[in-house]
Amino acid sequence: MSLDVPPLARTPQEWAAALAPLAGRPFHARQIFQWIQRRSVLDPERMTDLPVALRRALAALQLPQTLTVAQERKATDGTRKLLARMRDGATVETVLIPGVTGPRGRLPSPVPAMEEGDDDEPGEEGQGELVRVTQCISTQVGCAQGCAFCASGVAGLKRDLGADEIVAQVLAGRAALGEGERLSNVVYMGMGEPLANYDETARSLHLLTHPDGIALSSRRITVSTSGLVPEIARLGAEFGGKIGLAISLHAADDETRTRLMPINKKYPLAVLLDALRAYPLPPRRRITIEYTLVAGRNDQPAEARKLVKLLRGLPVKVNLIPMNPIEASSLGPPEMAGVLAYQKVLCDAGYSCFIRRRRGDDVSAACGQLALLGAKPRVRVDRT
Repeated sequence: MSLDVPPLARTPQEWAAALAPLAGRPFHARQIFQWIQRRSVLDPERMTDLPVALRRALAALQLPQTLTVAQERKATDGTRKLLARMRDGATVETVLIPGVTGPRGRLPSPVPAMEEGDDDEPGEEGQGELVRVTQCISTQVGCAQGCAFCASGVAGLKRDLGADEIVAQVLAGRAALGEGERLSNVVYMGMGEPLANYDETARSLHLLTHPDGIALSSRRITVSTSGLVPEIARLGAEFGGKIGLAISLHAADDETRTRLMPINKKYPLAVLLDALRAYPLPPRRRITIEYTLVAGRNDQPAEARKLVKLLRGLPVKVNLIPMNPIEASSLGPPEMAGVLAYQKVLCDAGYSCFIRRRRGDDVSAACGQLALLGAKPRVRVDRT
């Protein structure tokens, strides 16, 4: 059996090729894929619809456990942060964010990722009350982007995650759900820059949306990026624009954005905005603009007016995120009155603009707070 692709990252077609030396048939590959991806089962002895000889052959290969949950911390608002430890000892954090219960599961997403009319899915009628959960997953161990308001990158990038390690976070998240909870959305907004690890991110997207696996709808997945322009084009082309796109913008002029986000030196706003105009959005879908409000840096009404002009003509919605505190920086959020004043400028201009609620802040699970276990800052991040 080829070990080039880890078992958790294999497609049914790759499983079929791997089973050929074991006398497995093509339909066995589909069954194995379903056991692993849909049911989170790696023990061949539990794959009861496989022939005994094939189960024994698979058992002899000792399919590896991709990650273990080393720690789970629950916030007072129900948000849970899982510390996932990989086989090499590397750790990343992933977060489960519950919605608010309602009839037939018609619940708002805590991280807006869906559009009008996307709330219900076939089969949800008559299910009573559900709690939909959004999972925020990581794609790298650490981060190289060095954004001034984010804890993930203060110690730098350690390594990329494989597609198996990305998918394993979702399987671990599903296993941690309580009674009446259902994983409804996945957002690539955890540690790392997803598009800097494009190939593994894309493979994980294909796996998560595969109909024989977890079978998430592409409209319920959002990939967030700091603005890697060539990879935005690749994502749009490979998935036909069906994967939700979120842009970490955080400023409406190049000077301010470069101070907050070094990536802006390589891909300034004019180049980034051209990439967003070219992104092949399906009808009624919008790009999410993420804007972290940092006191004294980008939070004045004048900045909001610049953002109105910058985004004119783009199908977008805006998430305002009052900066969550991180140990490595003296930067912080503005007063709520300032946040509301900023929002008013955008709403008056006709934009859908939401203020992101702080979720999981008491366990350092809020936006921008995910960090490497025990890592020390590589550089000071409160740039002026």
